[in-house]
Amino acid sequence: MAISTSSASRAAEILSRPVTLNGLTVPNRIVMAPMTRMFSPGGVPGDDVRSYYARRAAAGVGLIVTEGTYVGHESAGQSDRVPRFHGEEQLAGWAKVAEAVHEAGGTIVPQLWHIGMVRKQGEPPYADAPAVGPSGIRVDGTEGTGKAMTRGDLDDVIGAFVEAAVAAERIGFDGVELHGAHGYLLDQFLWAGTNRRTDAYGGDLVARTKFAAEIVAAVRESVSADFPVIFRYSQWKQEAYDARLAETPEELEAILAPLAAAGVDAFHASTRRYWLPEFDDSDLNLAGWTKKLTGRPTITVGSVGLDGDFLRAFAGEGAAVGSIDNLLDRMERDEFDLVAIGRALLQDPEWAAKVLAGRFDELHPYDAAALKTLS
Repeated sequence: MAISTSSASRAAEILSRPVTLNGLTVPNRIVMAPMTRMFSPGGVPGDDVRSYYARRAAAGVGLIVTEGTYVGHESAGQSDRVPRFHGEEQLAGWAKVAEAVHEAGGTIVPQLWHIGMVRKQGEPPYADAPAVGPSGIRVDGTEGTGKAMTRGDLDDVIGAFVEAAVAAERIGFDGVELHGAHGYLLDQFLWAGTNRRTDAYGGDLVARTKFAAEIVAAVRESVSADFPVIFRYSQWKQEAYDARLAETPEELEAILAPLAAAGVDAFHASTRRYWLPEFDDSDLNLAGWTKKLTGRPTITVGSVGLDGDFLRAFAGEGAAVGSIDNLLDRMERDEFDLVAIGRALLQDPEWAAKVLAGRFDELHPYDAAALKTLS
């Protein structure tokens, strides 16, 4: 990929700017996107996980969002190799990760996660827990495979998110990200396709935000006032790629406004291809609309720096290096504030250092074999 010297210096200028998320100053605009790796047996992140994140922070990633971590609820997850954000040994491991990232000059937040009705028969200690969701309906529409959550279930899950967020601050993390995207539990409440409740937690767009907003508010109240709370959301779901929470900017505002009011400091707007406009008659992507509607800082994500969709990568396909000129144009216009890098950083831990130094000719194409190792 040929890029001129002027383009290279422009990349450094635009991406090197610090940005503030509540009380946290991120040293540049590059974020490591959360990517499930399943290298934590017993839910405990070990030295390999610590090195994996620290290496990318040392190479210039300003903010690391960890892979999804299960909160302390019996049906939050399904794999014993996905890290947990509860338990003495698990949190001790995460404390070492945070310390290593800070020593390398980066900042880090855990992504707190409950998978809800995505859950299938799991490994111990999850094997006997039921899948739970707003209405007991899977994202693909399958009914009768899970449990519709009671008021007690809702309170338990809210408590689990609060406990994880409090633990994150206690052990030295710089904030938290709440996973409300991709058809997992919080998103199942936001989406009409999985939320058919007739109580206060179901119904119109605003009613469907109630559960997520209660989690945000409870977390906000339980951590320090300057501790950043990030909320990740998406239109698409893992089993419904054409799904949409909102068909218009007005509908999107109805969803985001209660979350912002509850205490979200920044939104992480997940798309499969960041350059696509979200609505007709505007070039703004989802992160751009989110910033315009809420006034909050936003993170964009979606096939940054590579040609080819990430879903094909999980099917074993590689991807060539792609231009970031369009990204720089949008960031120069302040359409959004930060950019999350996924596969490119998975493939090349030095991606940020190379881009910030204008060494574009050293960037590597993506090889799906990178998914099989933790390096």
